[in-house]
Formats: sequence, structure tokens, C-alpha cells
Amino acid sequence: MTAALRFGRARAALSLWSMGINQSHVGTDKNAAIINLHLATGQIGRPGAGPFSLTGQPNAMGGRETGGLAHLLPGYRLVADAAAREAVERHWAIPAGRLPSNPGRSALEIFEGLAAGAVRAVWIMCTNPAASMPDLDLVEKALRQADLVVVQDAYHPTETTRFADVLLPAAQWPEKDGVMTSSERRLTYLPRLVDPPGEALPDAEILTRFAHEMGWKEGFACASTAEVFDEFASLTAGAVCDYSGVSHARLRTDGPLQWPVPSTDHPGTARLYTDGRFPTPDGRARFLAVEHAEPVEGPDADFQLVLTTGRVRDHWHTLTRTGKSPALAARTPEPVLEVHLGDARRAGIQDGDFVEIASRRGKAVAQCRVSAAIREGTCFLPFHWGRLAGFYKSANNLTLSDRDPVSQQPELKACAVRLRRVAEAPLLGESSR
Repeated sequence: MTAALRFGRARAALSLWSMGINQSHVGTDKNAAIINLHLATGQIGRPGAGPFSLTGQPNAMGGRETGGLAHLLPGYRLVADAAAREAVERHWAIPAGRLPSNPGRSALEIFEGLAAGAVRAVWIMCTNPAASMPDLDLVEKALRQADLVVVQDAYHPTETTRFADVLLPAAQWPEKDGVMTSSERRLTYLPRLVDPPGEALPDAEILTRFAHEMGWKEGFACASTAEVFDEFASLTAGAVCDYSGVSHARLRTDGPLQWPVPSTDHPGTARLYTDGRFPTPDGRARFLAVEHAEPVEGPDADFQLVLTTGRVRDHWHTLTRTGKSPALAARTPEPVLEVHLGDARRAGIQDGDFVEIASRRGKAVAQCRVSAAIREGTCFLPFHWGRLAGFYKSANNLTLSDRDPVSQQPELKACAVRLRRVAEAPLLGESSR
């Protein structure tokens, strides 16, 4: 009640959230509930007010704007929308009906398809799913059974590149140029700072060369990233994320701009919805009805605690970068399980003990930190360590693949586990398989 009154009476209220909300089997409903609250209280479209989703990695918003999800076309257009497909087909000058009307497979569905034999090949770029996906036994089975695994990455070895039939060396972000979109809709040009080493190439150049070899040269005719951006920016004209007035040259000259930027003389849009109008046919916002739902796996007599996973300060994703930094690796060399005092006492665990964490899918082993800083009934394990660092260091040995029906994001933030003290520090390397 206190929180509700403070929110409702505030001159301005800002909500910030990230993967703790999104990685849930009802993550879409949770996001909608936050937006509903801001709409109902008028906490939107004003300085210091509004719902502000903090994406999980740089340019996550930009990836969605370009159509980098199985159900999207560029400009936040839906694959299932016939008018959206027609607009993109006209822009790309391809025959009507060429674009499929049904969304493709989400990430989890691809791996499930590989494991079942319904998908035969996979091309993986810019990610390390054999460490970051839930239920890693399924992921590894899928990669072993695939007829062809192509992995395009700037790093090797990783948990995923170990399964590659073809390994394509990709340039890192300072070794290529392009545009990124931040969580506040800010478009920033990133110049190439150094040349990529050896045979490494920017991702776009790898894809373009492949397309040319396959006979699709006409569809991949752009000679530079600036031309690719111009083609895409023109396709956003009239869309929610309109930045048809933006180019590499303008960003280099004027600096970052916030979309919408519908013309070359438009200064960008610092704040949306200041006029109370929203991108709907009548300009009025829509409330979405949502239902509360508990996590798929709750604690019970066999698995008494809820495990949540996430990041720690010194590491980024699956250690492909930060794990190679001596300073960062020295500060946080191993995953540490955080356990509440009461839960540790009931499990016979003391601070500093090595603990086996078991779920219905697998096990992990980590040293524990016992404190009152974490909520009783919940324990926390960082997900950065994959099986390459040591089979039983991976938090995703434990997580489950139940997912949100709309976003398809898995419920990585809650699964049922039990704890058992390990008498001596175990061998955590590859030999512990």
C-alpha cells in the first residue's frame, strides 16, 4: 500500500527493469502490467516519468528494429501482418507473397527442432547458446545431432564453437562500423577503430559474401555498411521507429539522434507521448488485461528453494571477453552461490562451504556465501560460467526451458533446487564429467 501511494502521488515516477522481469513464462504480462500502471497514473510522456526497459545488452533495441526476431520484419512490422509483408516486399522489389506469413522458430524452438530431427542445420552468430541457454543437456544434444553447425564468432574456443563443423571468424565491434540503438531510442554511429585481425570479417560482409556465392547478388548489392543503413532507414519511414532522416554521414556530423527522425532536417525526438497521443488508429493508449501467475516450478518437499540466475559486476555474459581479463578474472574467478542464513542453517551449510545445487535437470557445484542480503527461500547463482570452465560450474545445468508464449523468453529467473554440502572442494574441470 505504501509503495502504491508513493507511486500514485509522485510528481514523476520512473520504472526501470531488465531481465528479472523479462525472463519469465509471463514476462510479457509483467511488462504490460508496468506499462498499465504508468498509463493509469499518467506517469508517462513527462520529464522523469515513464516505463524504461533496460535491455540486456547493447543494441538489443536496434536488433529488434531491424527485424532480428523470428516474428518481426524491419521497423517493428509483424510477419503475420499481410499489409506489413506487402510493404516490405514492395520496398525490396521482390514478388508479392514471397515473404512467409508465419513466424519462424524462436531460439529455443530451433534447438528443440534440431534435437527432434525437424531442423537439420543451424548458423549461430554473436552468441554462445551452449552456455547461455537453459537446459544445456538439450542444447548439447541438439548441436551433436545437427547435420551442419556453422558458428560465426570473434572468440574460440567457446562452449558453442566446440560443436562447429564450420567456424567463421568475425570482427568485434571496434573492428567494424555501424549504428547502435540504446534503450532511450538513441542512434549512435560507431566508427571502425582498428582493422580486424587475420581472416576475421564484419558479420555483414560474411553474410554478403555467402549470399553472392549462393547466387543472390542482386539482393545483397550494398557495397558498404552506410548503404545497408540507408536502405534500412528508408524502410522505417512511417513506422514507429522512423529514422528515415538519419544516415551515417549525419550521425558523424550531428552526433547521436533519438528516433523518430522522419526527415533530414528533423532534430530527433527526446521524449515520446508528450501530446498524449499513442501509435494506435485513434491515438489512444490500450490497457492490456493480465493475470498473475507463479513460477512454473515452485519449491516443494524435494526441492525446497527457488534458484534465480543473473550477472555479477565483473563479468559480461559467458566469459568470452571478461574471462580473458586478468584483473576481472582475479576479482571474480569462480561462481558463488548466495544463500540466506535461515536456508543455510536448515541445509547444514556454513559460509565458504562447497555446495551441490540440484534441480530436476542437473547439478552445479559452487562455494557459497551465507548472508541476510538475499531473500529467504531464494538462492542466487551467476550464469557466466559455462561447461568449458568446468562441467559443474554452469548454472544452466539447472534452469528450465518453459517460456513466455509471446516473447518466447525462457524462465531463467526461477527454478526449484535443493542444496547439499560437499565435504571437500571438488574437481570442477572437464575431468569431472
